[in-house]
Amino acid sequence: MNRRQARENVFYLVFEAEFQKGEISPPELLEMAQELGVVENDTYTERVFFGVMNELKSLDSKIEELSKGWKLDRISKVSLAIMRICVYEMLYCEDIPFNISINEAVELAKKFDYEKAPSFVNGVLNKIAEKEGLKK
Repeated sequence: MNRRQARENVFYLVFEAEFQKGEISPPELLEMAQELGVVENDTYTERVFFGVMNELKSLDSKIEELSKGWKLDRISKVSLAIMRICVYEMLYCEDIPFNISINEAVELAKKFDYEKAPSFVNGVLNKIAEKEGLKK
């Protein structure tokens, strides 16, 4: 499995976790998704999914702060899941260049979200990268 496919697996998990709050734990969700064949067993998938779940409040705070005029509950669940993954990668995955993370997030938005989502996702993520000092 390549990184793009693994990232898509993480997207499925993070997206589903939004709807399973309090119903099923992240480890149970991953196990169920693997048993159903929705996601494959992969180190990157596990690392990023559990990382996003552990840092959710921090990631959401950064997203909400820099998505001017948008509260988290107004952002589509698809865009939110995509941005959570990208922000996690930018802050905690030193082996992934931030511009690759942003590009992959935009591609996920093109594939799974509405037509204006990619530009919104791109804008917010670039603001976060700049604020975090990733863009020089």
